[in-house]
Amino acid sequence: MVPRVIFGKGSFSQLGEILLPQRRNSEAPFIFLVDDFFENRSLANEIPLLFNDELIFISADEEPKTAQVDALVARIQQNFDELPSGIVGIGGGTLLDLAKAVSILLNNDGLAQDYQGWDLVQRPAIYHVGIPTISGTGAEVSRTTVLLGPEKKLGINSDHTTFDQVILDPDLTQTVPTEQWFYTGMDCFIHCIESLEGTYLNAFSQSYGEKALDLCKEVFLEDHPEEASRDMLMMASWHGGMSIAYSQVGIAHAMSYGLSYLLGIKHGIGNCLVFQHLEEFYPEGVKLFNQMLSKHNIQMPKGICSNLSQSDFDTMVEVSLGMCALWENALGKDWKSIMTPQRLQELYSRI
Repeated sequence: MVPRVIFGKGSFSQLGEILLPQRRNSEAPFIFLVDDFFENRSLANEIPLLFNDELIFISADEEPKTAQVDALVARIQQNFDELPSGIVGIGGGTLLDLAKAVSILLNNDGLAQDYQGWDLVQRPAIYHVGIPTISGTGAEVSRTTVLLGPEKKLGINSDHTTFDQVILDPDLTQTVPTEQWFYTGMDCFIHCIESLEGTYLNAFSQSYGEKALDLCKEVFLEDHPEEASRDMLMMASWHGGMSIAYSQVGIAHAMSYGLSYLLGIKHGIGNCLVFQHLEEFYPEGVKLFNQMLSKHNIQMPKGICSNLSQSDFDTMVEVSLGMCALWENALGKDWKSIMTPQRLQELYSRI
């Protein structure tokens, strides 16, 4: 679990005070990985740079990749003689996952793809801080950093992945466009549905999942002042991430991995594209999802898989079925006899 967290409007202003005790010396910089949306915006000017700290702006237009992590690690190692004092990720799930992965690879030999899997990291990551600027992914609290590798899309799942410090400032989410706000918020909503209806459910995950689901319903089905909605969705994201830390997600996420690997579709919208067709598995969840779509006038893209070749489908199916824990959580230990490659391809063909 994340050992330290600060929540509240304006809490980003405490970042300099938080980092100062973690600075080893003036030659050991902090590296700030920041969504390039904030380049030339006020947030960038508020980052507390000292000494030889480096600010790196990164596009979040694509899913984070193992090669991208390796390139960032090589750049940092070439530019500085000392190991950094820490890594700070500022942005959505992509930037938070990159920050977690870079902090691991700076203190572990090899390439990022070598650590895709469960509990493969041998040495602790260097100090790392997560500051979400959009709510929903749960990346700020999870013990995984999901990366697109040369052969698979899979997380670095490790106790060393989790952030040492998180700052939750709802004011940082004010600039999120409506559709992105919805799709990323639905990532949290779908987390909750899949966790609460999964075979891995336990008292820990249930308590957090139920709270996150209640908050999602308030944000997306009721009318609240914008400021209150920002607060609630940030807490829903946190609680949703805590829920799946002790359980697992399910079918929508497993299928979304296939879409992302083949077509580069971002995680939040990928989950939504899949979830709308999963009524036979999550009937109440899909009903609520459709109500949320209608209330916020969101038009889902259509025909995503209409022109794919059989080879394309085979790739997506292989990637998706490789997420064994997700399928077992959704369908039980006998999941392979339920979700055959043919049935999974038919589901993909609806998207």
